[in-house]
This record gives sequence, structure tokens and C-alpha cells, in this order.
Amino acid sequence: MSPAPPPLDRPLVVVCVPGNRRPALFTESARAAGLADPVALPWRDLADPAAGPVALPEGALVRVDSAGEDAATARLLRGWSHDPDLHRAEGTADQHRGFVRALGRLSGAAAATPGAHLVQDTGDLADLCDKRRCHARLDAAGVPVAPALPGPVTGYESLRAAMAEHRWSRVFVKPAHGSSASGVVALATGSGGRIRAVTSADLVRNGEGPVALYNSLRLRTYTTGAEVAAVVDALAPDGLHVERWVPKAGFAGRVVDLRVLVVAGRATHVVVRSSRSPMTNLHLGNARGDLAALRESVGPRAWREAMATAEAAAAVFPGTLHAGVDLMASPGWRRFTVCEVNAFGDLLPGVLHEGRSTHAEQLHALATGRFPVPPPVPSSSLETTGS
Repeated sequence: MSPAPPPLDRPLVVVCVPGNRRPALFTESARAAGLADPVALPWRDLADPAAGPVALPEGALVRVDSAGEDAATARLLRGWSHDPDLHRAEGTADQHRGFVRALGRLSGAAAATPGAHLVQDTGDLADLCDKRRCHARLDAAGVPVAPALPGPVTGYESLRAAMAEHRWSRVFVKPAHGSSASGVVALATGSGGRIRAVTSADLVRNGEGPVALYNSLRLRTYTTGAEVAAVVDALAPDGLHVERWVPKAGFAGRVVDLRVLVVAGRATHVVVRSSRSPMTNLHLGNARGDLAALRESVGPRAWREAMATAEAAAAVFPGTLHAGVDLMASPGWRRFTVCEVNAFGDLLPGVLHEGRSTHAEQLHALATGRFPVPPPVPSSSLETTGS
């Protein structure tokens, strides 16, 4: 077992996009705890291959936050010569390769800095941001997940052939490195060639030219094979992960699932996500459900099992302080399935646990000695840059 990291009187470092609301919220929590402001280590410094060595303060506790919402950072991670349009659902495989390379630089800097400690294992982060690897780790550990197609899905024809082979009529098609439901397609097929795809991807055709996909805050529904094929074929080059569509429990006239933040092994903050569509992500116009009413409705036994399932999912990534687990229950709350485990799933403004925000909860865990324990050998994730 690795030695315990230094206490919180040592410097805090946050790998982040400076000026983003994420590091701002973490800094607020640090100040409220009487700590010095965290030092910002910009993602651009890690992503730029021409940048010099990464310097960390001696004894630093290093927290990694999302690299999203910044075009210049995305350009550097992807190795592109131009800033990408962040509204387009493309380039995620290139970005993940750059993300893994940047994490490797960070890991090397931490290893070279006396007393420095990463509160998230870089191998865990690389796998959490690859839906295929994350699903495989959860499945191998016995965590309940939806069945997934085992082979690569290279496009629409490949998808339909695999669905026919497995006799699946309803699936979720997910970009392997996507987040926030970007490019996700809830696909249902039926007799007589019927097809219905609900997705956050807005299909834009440039006359007879190439297809472009844009992320939309309003879900789109496509009902022809040609439209669905265009969407899937546009997403496929970045890699796809396909899961069988598992029915979700309902509550108050909507389908619901849970975002459960697990910090240092304990389920803490919970948000009920409710929707009238197959996708429950709150930024897509969905609503937070009534947590207290839902808990009362399902009863203490089912709730304990739900939280235990979320904790089991986070435990698959033992070197990582916190993870946002997306958890769904079957109708009747008899079975639970983990939909996703999110490396950066702690952006839950206004949600408190024992009076603490998500960021304050992480600092509390560190202050009380609940540090994550990194694995004894590096994850293989950092040894490959394949999509």
C-alpha cells in the first residue's frame, strides 16, 4: 500500500481550465474550509507538446478536473491546427488520445515531485473517459451493467447486423469518449422496417456534401433509416459503445434515474433526474425530481441497495477520490443497473450532504484521512492511445 499523502496544510493543485466554474466552486470550498486557494495547473500546459516540464509544489495534493468547455485546450489535446467547434459531436477520439498523453505527463510530474499525491489515479481517469473500457471494468468486477455488443461497431450496417444477431430491437448507441449525452442515440426498431431514434445530435446536411452533427439542447427524433444511418455513420469514426436498452423505473409520471456522487467510498450527494424522453440529462430540459418523495416511495431497503450498487461501481476505481455514478432502477425498484461512471460527475450546484457541497465533501474526506489508494501497478490505459 502506498504511504499516506500529506495532510491538508500542504498545497492544493487543480488541473483545470482557469476561469471555468468548476475550479471556481472548488476554490470557494477551500476558502470556506480555511485553506489557501488551490494552485491552478492549466490543462493547456499539460496538453501542449511544446510546453516545458510540468512543475508541482512539493507535497502537493493534485486534483484533476474536466478539460471541457475550452476550444484552445481541445485543439491542443486533439493535435489539430485549428480550434474545434465545441458544439459539434466530433473529434472525441483525438481528444481522448491527447487526454491520455496529458495524464501521462501529469503522472510523471507527480512521481518526480517529493510528497506529491494525485487524488485520482490517472489510469482510472483514462478508463472512466472511455465508455468501452469503463463498462468492461465494471462488468469484470460483477457490477450490474446493461449488456453491450462485444465487437466493434463500425457504422449503421454493422450496428443493425449486430442487433439482429443478438435479437435486440432497442439499444443505446453512445460515442465511446462522449460526455453529457453528446451524440447518444436511443434507437428502437420494429416490424415492417419501423425505426425511431431519439438523440441529442442535430443532423445538418450541406447540400449533397458531408453530414455534420451538432450537439443540441433539444432532443431530435429521426424516423427513417437514411437519417439514422447518417447519424450513426457520422459518429462511428470516433468509436461507439452500444448497450441494450434497459427499461427504467418511473416516478410521478416520468422515467427517472439517479446521479450518485461517491466520495472516498461513500454515496453522498444524490440527484433524481426525471424525464419524459429516454434521456434524463438535466441540461436537455429535464427536471430534478423530488428526492425525499422518491426515497419514501421506494422504501429504505431498496434505497440502501441502490446506494450500495453505486458504491460498488465507484470501488472499481479504487485510486480515485470521487466519481459520479449514473444509476437506474428497474420498474418496481427490484434491480439496479449502472449506466455510466463519470470522472467529473461532481458538478451538482446547490446539492448538499450533511451541509457540505460536493467539493467541500471531497476536502472533508481528505481532511479526515480518507485518501484513495492507487493501484500497485500503472493501468494499461496509459500505455495505449488507441480509440
